[in-house]
Amino acid sequence: MKLLNRQSSDFLYQQIIEFIDDQQQQGLLRAGDKLPSLRKLSKQLEISVPTVKQAYLELEKQGRVCARPQSGYYLQAEQARTLQPTRSKWMGSKPVEVNCRSLIEQVHDAVHLPNTVALGISNPVNTHPPDKALARLMRSVLSKVAEKAVSYGPVNGDPKLRMQLAFRYQELGAAVNYQDMLITNGCQEALSIALQCVAEKGDVIAIESPCFFGLIELIESLGMKALEVYTCTEDGICLDELEKTLNQYPVKACLFSTAINNPLGSLMPDSRRQQMVELLERYDVPLIEDDTYGDLHFDGERPKPAQLYSEKGLVLTCSSFSKTAAPGYRIGWLIPGRFEEQAKRIKRAQSCSTPMLQQWTLTEYLLSGEYDRHLTVLRKKLIYNCERMRALIAEHFPNEVCIAKPQGGSVLWVRCRSHVNTDDFFHEAIAQGVSFAPGGIFSPSGKYQHYMRISFGVQWHQDIEQAIKTLGQLVAQYQHH
Repeated sequence: MKLLNRQSSDFLYQQIIEFIDDQQQQGLLRAGDKLPSLRKLSKQLEISVPTVKQAYLELEKQGRVCARPQSGYYLQAEQARTLQPTRSKWMGSKPVEVNCRSLIEQVHDAVHLPNTVALGISNPVNTHPPDKALARLMRSVLSKVAEKAVSYGPVNGDPKLRMQLAFRYQELGAAVNYQDMLITNGCQEALSIALQCVAEKGDVIAIESPCFFGLIELIESLGMKALEVYTCTEDGICLDELEKTLNQYPVKACLFSTAINNPLGSLMPDSRRQQMVELLERYDVPLIEDDTYGDLHFDGERPKPAQLYSEKGLVLTCSSFSKTAAPGYRIGWLIPGRFEEQAKRIKRAQSCSTPMLQQWTLTEYLLSGEYDRHLTVLRKKLIYNCERMRALIAEHFPNEVCIAKPQGGSVLWVRCRSHVNTDDFFHEAIAQGVSFAPGGIFSPSGKYQHYMRISFGVQWHQDIEQAIKTLGQLVAQYQHH
């Protein structure tokens, strides 16, 4: 198939770039798509591999494609303005009583509304549900355990599942003993137990800003105060700000998601995570790490858990299968560091045990190797959805809008102009069949009113495009107020 004109004065690599442009204009290649491999295109165009590589490198320089290790080259979303870190505008925070419950309730309710495209909730599993594999494994488990399936289990969970999870942490270099771990009802129970191990009513808990509203609501329900620490859109918690905060306020504990923050999608580099743990342990301040999204990083190696760097046992790790395999199973876990005794006591008092059938099913899922294969596909689909969603927002939202570039997870953090209040058109969006998460609920002190969080953890269908158009129109109408 000869598509290149060797007589043309244009360099051959330049013609390859034009060929890619042409494919894009015809809609044969879209944002997020993988470009043909170097070998495949060299064969197709009867041209050398180095020439194709030169074209791809040029496209990468222009910011139009990105290379992913061991995976190939992908087309980036065009003209999506990336949200840059703006520390200069950061207004310091004070510890506050939390109160944004009613809007949080409405965001949750909107998920279950019929005929609504739910972009307000982060549910990455939606993108690639492993329901058939899990159903098959559950049937096989049921045939073996019979009446045990409906009995109470041990307080700290199934030893086999804990062992499998401990192996995973050991592979990352963290010395985790399965006997210290607790299986919980989702990550939220793990976080709740962790907070009660290290703090009491009225105590100050430092959180990232912006911060997932579920954590803010949890702090509120325990009668504690939240204190926001500046968090960069790219590499997470700002350590100078954190140290300033520790010197200024009686911080009792920190609750951070350093491996993929929700809503920013920021990822703290391992070296800085280590510095953070060293800083907190110097001040004797416990760190509760919400590691729910650690397995959903987009590039390179999985981020190391903060647990790995703890010398004093002051790090408590919380995570779950809710974002990676089965939200409805409600299976999470807690690695409590030196707070093991308190954690087990609180777990026993709170919920006695966690459903065994789901634990056994997930143990089989891990043992079979299917979970890791599933994660590989899930991450690929999320990367693809992320690029498509960024391209759609760039196309349908006003030009002044900026979008964070997540390094994992399933949500986009979108900044509108400063006079736009996204709370104001939340109900109007629902009336038009689309839900999102307004920015105000990601801050206990009411920052981020002109931001919104949009989820790309979806099964892609044509209604998605319409939903983004609708949101873009609502933002545009507000711009003109």
